[in-house]
Amino acid sequence: MTTSIEITKASLRDRVVVDLEVWMDDPEDYDFSPRARMNKGQLHIQNEGQDDVFSTFELEEEMQIIAERDRLIEVRIKFSVHGMHGTLTDKTPLPRTGPKAKKLAEPRWKTLLPLEISS
Repeated sequence: MTTSIEITKASLRDRVVVDLEVWMDDPEDYDFSPRARMNKGQLHIQNEGQDDVFSTFELEEEMQIIAERDRLIEVRIKFSVHGMHGTLTDKTPLPRTGPKAKKLAEPRWKTLLPLEISS
C-alpha cells in the first residue's frame, strides 16, 4: 500500500517532467497506479483508489500552457520502502570486513501519465 507521494521537482523540457518520491509499506506491494489532474494551475497526483494519499504542486504559467497543450506529463518515480530505505545508523567498525555504508537498490520508474484537466 502506498503511504505517501511527494512531488520533489517539476521541470519543463519538451513536456512537463515531474519527479516523484513514493513510499510503500511492503517491498512485495505492486499496487501503484498514479493518476494526474490539474485544477487552476495546481497539479494533483494520487494513487488510484486511495483518496487520502496525494501530492499537490503549483505549476508555473508556462508549465500550465504546455501541460494543457499536451494533455500529459512525464513522471519519473523513485520508490522507497519503509524499513528498508533510510539513513544508515550503524557503520562497520573495520572497513576491511565490510563496507562503511551500503545502499539498497532503489527502483525507479519513468512513464507518461494522461492529464485530466478540471476547472
